[in-house]
Amino acid sequence: MKTTHPELALDELQSFLNEKVALYNNPDFIESDPIQIPHLYSQKEDIEIAGFLSATIAWGNRKMIIKNAQRMMDLMGNSPYDFVMSHTDDQLERMESFVHRTFNGTDMVFFIKSLQNIYHNHNGLEAVFAQYQQPDSMQAGISEFKRVFFEIEHQNRTQKHISDPANGSAAKRINMFLRWMARNDNKGVDLGIWKSISPAALSCPLDVHSGNVARKLGLLTRKQNDGKALAELDKNLRLMDPNDPVKYDFALFGLGVFEGFK
Repeated sequence: MKTTHPELALDELQSFLNEKVALYNNPDFIESDPIQIPHLYSQKEDIEIAGFLSATIAWGNRKMIIKNAQRMMDLMGNSPYDFVMSHTDDQLERMESFVHRTFNGTDMVFFIKSLQNIYHNHNGLEAVFAQYQQPDSMQAGISEFKRVFFEIEHQNRTQKHISDPANGSAAKRINMFLRWMARNDNKGVDLGIWKSISPAALSCPLDVHSGNVARKLGLLTRKQNDGKALAELDKNLRLMDPNDPVKYDFALFGLGVFEGFK
């Protein structure tokens, strides 16, 4: 790894990023981030379903993401797990009015049905991801999750809303969801309710902001924000903290979104 600023050695870069992690990884971060939606709940299944659905639509304007994620919860009577498991056909029809960019009511209805299948037949979301995790990566687990998620009848159009690392995707939204569920550092942001997935296996949610900042700091050379870029970024972040590499997402995202880091 070679930083774009020659005067920044690895230990100096690590110190700089640790300061930024401390700055942004605190409860104040929640009020402007979609993670506020799963924070509304206390039951494990409510938290993970609210988190999964909110992360699924986490692209575009952040205020609109939060607004539409809250609408999802409202449509489910603000009891997502109970709705997933016990909805009536009439209640499911209400979901057909939902839209967030290219995620529409057809997609929403299928996601509810698929989640029901996962809780009925696969012991829930955590069990599916945990079953296929590797010591230093969740990417194969994400790919297997997509297979399970679409094992019931579905329209082809809906498949685009779950990324697949096996097809070269950085799977930003699912990696973000996994960070929410598996990191537990007692800072109040990430929920840390999944104990069967190690934070050491998590990957940074790579998007335009974190990617641009990572390139400016010499953590990433690849120009595309794809699976190969994620592997490169993962490798370099693990040099600084192999046990919790994805904590640096707070630094990269904060520098890009809140500080306009150039």
